[in-house]
Amino acid sequence: MPQVERFPMPIPFGWFCVGYSSDLAVGDVKPLRYFGRDLVLFRNEQGEAGLLDAYCPHLGAHLGYGGRVEGDSIRCPFHAWQFRPDGFCSKIPYAKAFPPRAKREPLAQSYPVTENSGVIWAWYHPDDVAPEFDVLDYPEFVDPEWAAPTKREWRFASNPQEIAENGVDVAHFAYVHSMDAVPEGETKYEGVRRHSFVHGHRTIPLPSGEVKEVPYSVETVQNGAGQKFTRLKGLVELSLLVLATPVEADDVELRFCFTHPKVEPGSMEEKVVQEAIANTCGQKGVEGDIPIWEHKIHRAQPYLCDGDGPILRFRRYFEQFYAEGPEGGRLSVAAE
Repeated sequence: MPQVERFPMPIPFGWFCVGYSSDLAVGDVKPLRYFGRDLVLFRNEQGEAGLLDAYCPHLGAHLGYGGRVEGDSIRCPFHAWQFRPDGFCSKIPYAKAFPPRAKREPLAQSYPVTENSGVIWAWYHPDDVAPEFDVLDYPEFVDPEWAAPTKREWRFASNPQEIAENGVDVAHFAYVHSMDAVPEGETKYEGVRRHSFVHGHRTIPLPSGEVKEVPYSVETVQNGAGQKFTRLKGLVELSLLVLATPVEADDVELRFCFTHPKVEPGSMEEKVVQEAIANTCGQKGVEGDIPIWEHKIHRAQPYLCDGDGPILRFRRYFEQFYAEGPEGGRLSVAAE
């Protein structure tokens, strides 16, 4: 696979968001492009979501343009061949004898799909290896006692590792996000999961105009290359899914999905919640990072100092999500 100049790493493998469950109704068919591949996402009449390579294995029609759901399958617009979410051909309307190969194996390439936390997760591996770990479920995102999710989305020239590494780059918080204190905390690495908990104080302007210093904490769980959960506690409590899905090796789609315990409409609590979401998404949050991500390069052997945070330790963790490096073997980073 050819590598881009800015980044030495290929597309990582793992579970990635390809949409929200609420946006895919029964019968929907959607063309997508992720992982450097053209794909089609659909929901059959049994309610099962399926993700297939977009091009019909028969004569190459794009299933996402003119394809439609029939029963448990998607029907090709060209010759009406039908395919289930597992990639098996379920019907060829004009065939007198079903091809033997179609009986014994899937003809269309399918991707494992699961749904939880209101997200449609697809497993990607460049060598089509079966899922090696599970998606973590955070039920508050579909809990009726919690607020309906607030969703934001960006697309820019970067990749999931660069985005995730931002969380351990503690020195940038003061200079990019104007934080008055560098967050302190602890981090544990356990296989494919990284768990961190940081705490400190922030000076926060209230909607009333008052400025207040409040304690805060940020708990984060990274589960593979594409799933990150953050719980923020300060004046309010927010749960956030950070969903970074690679479109190409140097092109990423980033989604933020927020929820919180329900508050009274029009109350001061609601105003504080909305302000917290705006700060997380705006120039003091991710929109302060995006112009840097979009134009930076990846330094495989950076010059670091004692205030930079555990960047190389994080890179060793993230390295496990690459099937191979630019030279055909595992990526490597310099010793910390």
